[in-house]
Amino acid sequence: MTSKALTVPTVALGTWAWGDSGEAGDGYFGSRLSESGLREVVEKAQSNGLTLWDTAVAYGMGRSETALARALKDYHRSEYQLSTKFTPQLAGDGDDPVADMLEQSLDRLGTDYVDLFWIHNPADVARWTPPLIPLLKSGTIKHVGVSNHNMEQIALADRILGEAGFRVEAVQNHYSLLYRSSERAGILDHCRKHDVRFFSYMVLEQGALTDRMGAIGKDRGASAADVATAWAIAKGTIPIIGVTKADYIDGVVRARGIELADEEIAELEALADAADVDTRGWWEHEM
Repeated sequence: MTSKALTVPTVALGTWAWGDSGEAGDGYFGSRLSESGLREVVEKAQSNGLTLWDTAVAYGMGRSETALARALKDYHRSEYQLSTKFTPQLAGDGDDPVADMLEQSLDRLGTDYVDLFWIHNPADVARWTPPLIPLLKSGTIKHVGVSNHNMEQIALADRILGEAGFRVEAVQNHYSLLYRSSERAGILDHCRKHDVRFFSYMVLEQGALTDRMGAIGKDRGASAADVATAWAIAKGTIPIIGVTKADYIDGVVRARGIELADEEIAELEALADAADVDTRGWWEHEM
């Protein structure tokens, strides 16, 4: 079994946008990210106990992992956690594509282990889950998660790992006020029941709810985005918040301190249902 239970901060920090090439107009958001700017992000985050960094090979084809390693270079490896992913669509044709992709990630990240390693999507659960077992046994990866998997796929991955004494310890799915399919499919309940950490991404797609969240946040000196993050926390999930500027950390810290009343949560969810907006990504299947 994994020697130590997975322990994570209240909020994880996402580095998808760090896969930006750094050239204006050429990145996901047309931004120009600098090493010094990202180092400021890391310094502010680390000093506030935000120490889990989520990345992936697919984010800029490794550029995100490389940028993250540079930004963390002044910190001892024990001071932060790294979360990266195996993406089946990017698998090579070698004997062990999972180990090969992980080795490349480790090289870019400048480390000899990953705290949390994900199967990025359920292209073939039966094929891609077993290669994780020797990596767990060697300690190269400490914990396993699955992303964009439905309940049946989560259960299959868990059975495969369970035969070797391991288990799925985390699930990472799209989850927001406007997209709660993982909740409706029973995945959140499954995670609570089995002590599995549920990581929510795309939490900040507040859209039509901005006005009401703004009003709720105003009394607390917080923004609508802070309220969306606070809602995800209140639901028992670990939101993954993308950060490209040090100032963004302030919002995460504010959100971490917001306690929403049950009636506020219910009101926000009722407004979201009434908005009837479909925000499912092109890569996602129904849960």
